[in-house]
Amino acid sequence: MPELPDVEGFRRVLAEHTGEPIVSVSVHDAGVLRGVTARRLDAALRGHRFGEPRRHGKWLLVPAGGPVVLLHFGMTGSLSWHSTGEQGHRHDRVTWRLPDGELRYRDMRKLHGIRLVDDEEQADRRLADLGPDACEVSRRDLGELLSGRRGRLKPTLTDQSVLAGLGNLLADEICWRARISPLRVAGGLDDAEITGLHRAMRSVLRASVRAGRVPPRATWLTGARDEPESPCPRCGTPLSGRRVSGRRTVWCRTCQPA
Repeated sequence: MPELPDVEGFRRVLAEHTGEPIVSVSVHDAGVLRGVTARRLDAALRGHRFGEPRRHGKWLLVPAGGPVVLLHFGMTGSLSWHSTGEQGHRHDRVTWRLPDGELRYRDMRKLHGIRLVDDEEQADRRLADLGPDACEVSRRDLGELLSGRRGRLKPTLTDQSVLAGLGNLLADEICWRARISPLRVAGGLDDAEITGLHRAMRSVLRASVRAGRVPPRATWLTGARDEPESPCPRCGTPLSGRRVSGRRTVWCRTCQPA
């Protein structure tokens, strides 16, 4: 599932090809288009050049000489660079052809997709309901975001209107690093716990952004969570798991007491 680090990786891929003219736009499956037709997408972008892309949470915003492309990767999306003529994949949905290769938007489940707006102002309005980007939140900001919230910590951290960019893997990893149960009430954390949570979030995000994903390392919760009856990488206690607000949640009852 693409989360903030994955989308930052997609941003880097696209950033390597800014300034190159868009030769054509091929829509192989219009099921990923949101509020724009294949013909309009091609007409609006053909001959334009992608400007410097920016990321907010799990969204990628790409200016193109006036219009702005908004990309969201849902649960199975990706953006990758390919040489011209390289065989396509059956889940390639949209291809932007540039002079020396192609950018391909690939998505199996098509839960979100691609939008087109007229300018940067419209792009900002489209994302106005998002909370601040998780990479840019200070310790003070985090405390204010959590203050007074009665819901559990895990659903609060993954609520994009509260904090943009965190998904299932990141939220569980951050809570595990901070030794805080994901089942705790978000607004019930004390100052020391908020400091620890913020420190864990910064550490996990830095490492994950470098890796372009939440890395499944042996010393990380992510490296153990998918194995049956896995022990906690820190203390050896069998990991606990249950669905919280519809999401599979994994934690250690010893390291993260409720």
